[in-house]
Amino acid sequence: MREELSLVINSFFTLNFLMLPLLLTLIIYLFRKEENIRDFFVVIISLILVFLSIEIYFSTNLNFIYITNFFLVISILWFLTSIYSIGYMRSLKEHGQSRFYACFALSIFATIGVCFSKNLLTLFIFYEILSLATYPLVTHHKDNEAIISGRKYLGFILGGSVGLVFPAMIFIYLKTGSLEFTSNGIMQFSGLSSTTIFILLLMLVFGFSKAAVMPLHAWLPNAMVAPTPVSALLHAVAVVKVGVFSIYRVVGFIFGTKFLASKEIFGVGINTFFCIIAAITILVGALFAICQDNLKKRLAYSTISQLSYILLGIFVLNPLATGGALFYLVIHAFAKITLFYIVGLILVTTGKTCLSEIRGLGYKMPFTFICFFVASLSLIGIPPAGGFLAKYMLLEGALWENKAAFIVVYLCSSFLAAMYLLPVVFEAFKKDEENALFRVKRVPLSMAFSIFVTTSISVLLFFYSDVITSIIFRAIHQMTVMYF
Repeated sequence: MREELSLVINSFFTLNFLMLPLLLTLIIYLFRKEENIRDFFVVIISLILVFLSIEIYFSTNLNFIYITNFFLVISILWFLTSIYSIGYMRSLKEHGQSRFYACFALSIFATIGVCFSKNLLTLFIFYEILSLATYPLVTHHKDNEAIISGRKYLGFILGGSVGLVFPAMIFIYLKTGSLEFTSNGIMQFSGLSSTTIFILLLMLVFGFSKAAVMPLHAWLPNAMVAPTPVSALLHAVAVVKVGVFSIYRVVGFIFGTKFLASKEIFGVGINTFFCIIAAITILVGALFAICQDNLKKRLAYSTISQLSYILLGIFVLNPLATGGALFYLVIHAFAKITLFYIVGLILVTTGKTCLSEIRGLGYKMPFTFICFFVASLSLIGIPPAGGFLAKYMLLEGALWENKAAFIVVYLCSSFLAAMYLLPVVFEAFKKDEENALFRVKRVPLSMAFSIFVTTSISVLLFFYSDVITSIIFRAIHQMTVMYF
């Protein structure tokens, strides 16, 4: 297994994956005053990465499909966000565009590094690079609110990883002599007590605070002061997905799911405690989302809630739930980025940012709000959007493990998701005399294109879900993530 993984990590393709974003950073610097040339290279290099990711996705060993699956999502969404950003940044005449694209490329570089890391130390290093690369993006506007939010962002993100993940990582290495990701984990021969295992896992789950598990979630709504493409980066392309992906690799490949399933504390399985933490985050995050008038903050709290869907699926320690969690990671990425794209488009064309301001806009922007509705269906879990099938898998996985309480959590959260997403559509299509006279600016073609593609993918993931899920389950079976 380790030899095969090393082969993948050291392949020619993987070197290109890391070098392309770094090369783009250099190109952006060289052509920082030639925006047309700069933007051309941004789009072309991100497109090349898409082709490379497709190549490795269909050629790699099934054991590593969870890596290439994540990488494929990263590359596609980077390409689409690059196109979207051109229309967004130019329409609003944003300053520091070259810095923006350079930091974006460095963030993708770090995300790819996390994706292909063969051990926890390498993952930790790239995780920290991502934190530093995204800080200038969060503070892009350079005003007081952006600077305060940036400090909070670094405080939570770096504080969690340095204060919790780093010491836990050192302790694990001292006890096992390894930090390698292996199919059965490295902790089974450590001889550690259940209490120690619980504390270590607690440190790692909260230490990877990019996953926004409550109460270490406050950085995410505050980071919404950044430009909308940055919000898309935070919620779909990288950052929060890196947090969830890091926890998945720790659970499955450092602790090992069979080993973790055998451990109890206070007479209850350790994994159950983390299921409860995820369930609380799901429900409380959704309730906060309902209360938000600002559209970006509403979506931010939605992300906090939806990320823990994935974590709950992971901690159930069932193959079906694990497959559902990995599938939902893909579903959420495309649906949530669509919603953020649309919020950015509303800002560019109308200058409006709040739910209370959009009444009647649906008649002027029908395509926009129809796409919002379709992406919302995916997150709520209603066909014909892919979220329905992912949630079904999560529900059935919980049912197999006799965790009825968490089935209720999933069902309640879907109802709450409808309560914070559908009102946006309903409000947009209410008639309003004031907005009836409001003139909407011309929609940039690049932004409309990105929205159309991500919305279409959200639907196609329903009709062609078997292409992904069949590969995911075969990979889970081969990696012995859990018994069937």
